[in-house]
Amino acid sequence: MFAAERRQLILEMVRANGAVSLRELARVVQTSEVTVRRDVRALEAEGLLDRRHGGAVLPGGFTRESGFPQKSHLATAEKTAIADLAASLVEEGEAIVVGAGTTTQELARRLARVPGLTVVTNSLLVAQALAHANRVEVVMTGGTLRGTNYALVGSGAEQSLQGLRVSRAFISGSGLTAERGLSTSNMLSASVDRALVQAAAEVVVLADHTKLGTDTMFQTVPTDVITRLVTDEPPAHDDRAGTELQALADQGVQIAVAGASGAPGGDQVPARRQQRRDMPLPGPRRGQVAGGPTLRTATVHGEQPPGAERARVADLRRR
Repeated sequence: MFAAERRQLILEMVRANGAVSLRELARVVQTSEVTVRRDVRALEAEGLLDRRHGGAVLPGGFTRESGFPQKSHLATAEKTAIADLAASLVEEGEAIVVGAGTTTQELARRLARVPGLTVVTNSLLVAQALAHANRVEVVMTGGTLRGTNYALVGSGAEQSLQGLRVSRAFISGSGLTAERGLSTSNMLSASVDRALVQAAAEVVVLADHTKLGTDTMFQTVPTDVITRLVTDEPPAHDDRAGTELQALADQGVQIAVAGASGAPGGDQVPARRQQRRDMPLPGPRRGQVAGGPTLRTATVHGEQPPGAERARVADLRRR
């Protein structure tokens, strides 16, 4: 296939779907991702489409948001791996909130196996994935249905979240940078996601590598509020994603990488600065163990949890 034919087919696919991954484009035009990436750059130079990490979208800049059918075809393998790792964070009997999105929908399918779980969500797709889980209670917000992502938004959704308190929020978005945190292209979606986050003691962001370094119009969660990022391992050539991951770790975000080599349960990018703004749970809060998916208090590599030695000495003095 000549370059002109390839590029025409690529353009037709993007126009038909709104967003297409490089992997899918390479499969359809039967060439390598390197060649497809070169074609996408050429089409972007002509103003016919916009590049994104791992894919191509219709032009539109900050204000455009792809609908659910388009998003569901982007980075599907990566979203599956992220959902598997994120599900391992959830414990039996927890109460959590789960936002709207294709990645959170994948997470919900796995949460159906967690007994005694309570899930608060504004997503019809998340609720549908949990509808037949007998041991999971689903609580839906009110609000107005936004058809592009099957989510409830608006003042009704936000008011129904007032006074709510849960252990964790699982949120996704359109872009993630160390400078601004998580963002999305829709004002109503951003507002509801902020209300979901305010109800949680810990904030877990689910974002595949195609969203790293991408900035969109409305900020959802600033970086200093994000407890943990669950993502996939960026391709070796994606320097921008790797740089963004390190920048997030430097700001104290715990990075869990699904499918990273040498780490079956997810690798960890070391954080240089661990100061953060956490919202406490009512009563005793679980400890956070950096470097692993579990969040319960534990002894790591033979070391005692913070404060254990001081408590032991005080007990000896009392005796």
